[in-house]
Amino acid sequence: MWLLIGIGLRLANLTAKPPWTDEFSTLVFSLGNNFLSVPLDQAIAPNILLQPLQPNPGASVGDVIHNLLTQDTHPPLYFVLAYLWMKLFKSEGGLVSLFAARSLPALIGAASIPSAYVLGRIAFRSPLVGHLAAAMMAVSPYGIFLAQEARHYSLAALWVTASLTCLVIATRHIQNRTPLPMWVAISWVAINALGVATHYFFTLTLCTEGVVLIFLAWLQLQTSSKFSLFFSPPWRRIYGVITGTLVASLIWLPIFLENRNRSNLTEWIQGSRVGLDWFSPIFQALGTWITMISLLPVESPQLLVVILSGLVMLIFFIWAVPILVSGIKIQLQQPESRIMIQVFAGVVISAIALFFIFTYFLGIDLTRGARYNFVYFPAVIVLLGASLAVCWHPPKEWTGREQGKNGVKSIGRWGINGKKAVILIWLMGFVSAVTVFCNLGYQKYYRPDLFVQIIQQISPVPVLVATTHKTYVHTGEMMGVAREFKLANSPQKLLFLLAHQDKDPNTSTIALENTLKKLPRPFDLWLVNFHAPVAETVKTCVISDTQSLPRVNGYEYKLYRCYPQGPLSSM
Repeated sequence: MWLLIGIGLRLANLTAKPPWTDEFSTLVFSLGNNFLSVPLDQAIAPNILLQPLQPNPGASVGDVIHNLLTQDTHPPLYFVLAYLWMKLFKSEGGLVSLFAARSLPALIGAASIPSAYVLGRIAFRSPLVGHLAAAMMAVSPYGIFLAQEARHYSLAALWVTASLTCLVIATRHIQNRTPLPMWVAISWVAINALGVATHYFFTLTLCTEGVVLIFLAWLQLQTSSKFSLFFSPPWRRIYGVITGTLVASLIWLPIFLENRNRSNLTEWIQGSRVGLDWFSPIFQALGTWITMISLLPVESPQLLVVILSGLVMLIFFIWAVPILVSGIKIQLQQPESRIMIQVFAGVVISAIALFFIFTYFLGIDLTRGARYNFVYFPAVIVLLGASLAVCWHPPKEWTGREQGKNGVKSIGRWGINGKKAVILIWLMGFVSAVTVFCNLGYQKYYRPDLFVQIIQQISPVPVLVATTHKTYVHTGEMMGVAREFKLANSPQKLLFLLAHQDKDPNTSTIALENTLKKLPRPFDLWLVNFHAPVAETVKTCVISDTQSLPRVNGYEYKLYRCYPQGPLSSM
């Protein structure tokens, strides 16, 4: 049941939202293509700009891997899988199918639901914990967000779940001082290798598992001061897992170091902080934690909806947090579940600590990318399932003080029945999932569909859309606009200019100057995300007042009307 619900939520409105720049990189590289075929510093037609999105029958898996390793910053496993998957689907208007690209992570994201069940059941030896973890995974707005993007994060989160399952099994054997089965050790190494081959940040999960293993070793030292314990059967196999994982990870080290030469692709998470910027990571992290459980339409264009949504979420968390905390406390009182709560809490706390270390000490703000929290997201869901299991079926030894005034079946400060509390929390997750796939929460960073509507309404003449270009990210921004024009079958004549610049912004200015001199007038010039001095030729055009036009996510624009006789003011 949870799997069916989860699949439905992840496939709902799957292609309703336009792809953004990161998804375009997935589409292009997974086809075995690259962005180098798009001409720079000259006016090009939409079909030329969209050429990398056309399926390439001659491309191979080798092309996917080569292009990715030489032009991108990610390992290739997911892109190879996407290459094989998208071959099963027909193109749409000559372009790669967006449904094909997004359905793969959606189905992988759905697979995280039974995986959460297995992890919760094995960890707490409780089908109830497994069911509740699966139920919350099915409707988690954060999980829906990851699964509905043509990116590799849902697959990486699946490897995290599998690796944590192996950690749980290892924890049992450390407790019992019995050998870790060879098949578990080999599986653990393989899973970790696949995780690193999917996303380099999977190594953060490995670091958290290392912290947990150190904690378990410390616990054993409390009961026995004999260091010979660290050479006992379970630990010997674990050392083998660590060695195998380290070797599998170091394979990617040369490629990772080479990726540092393409740091301009990751500069958006780097930079210094001034004043209140020091507090931004805290609120960014808090926002991600909240959306793992609940997210109402706080990004709605209607202010009243935003206010009401924020108020309802605030009331919900004031009510729900004490319930969830109480559930964790009760689980800690149970000898058979205490160690597992400590393991999962250790993973979560260690991961959060690493995020803030990277952010505040290394200048890499991981909190800016909500998707990076996949490294501990499954652990949060299992902790949530363990807490809700207490609400659903409170233990007999629950003390009178913790029962509250209304008895064991009463949970929370308003005396709501425990099972009703669980249902309410799940329903909040379900409504939040609807919020995400309706694009009222976790909205797309880029809305080329809205920008194209503005161009079509304002410009009755041919159009030149010009932007500054540094990396394929900026190519993807314009691809989104070109794709929307193609889907709309617009008869309007449209050209694009990707004015390249490395360090000197004037190179983009010169490219724009040369291009404008060659174009016949009249035409409308839309400068979009154009970060360079204005060319002299642009001053012969009339700047149009765009203050009354709506703002569009991802597209900062100015409009110049270029008439045959020059600016109207000179007439």
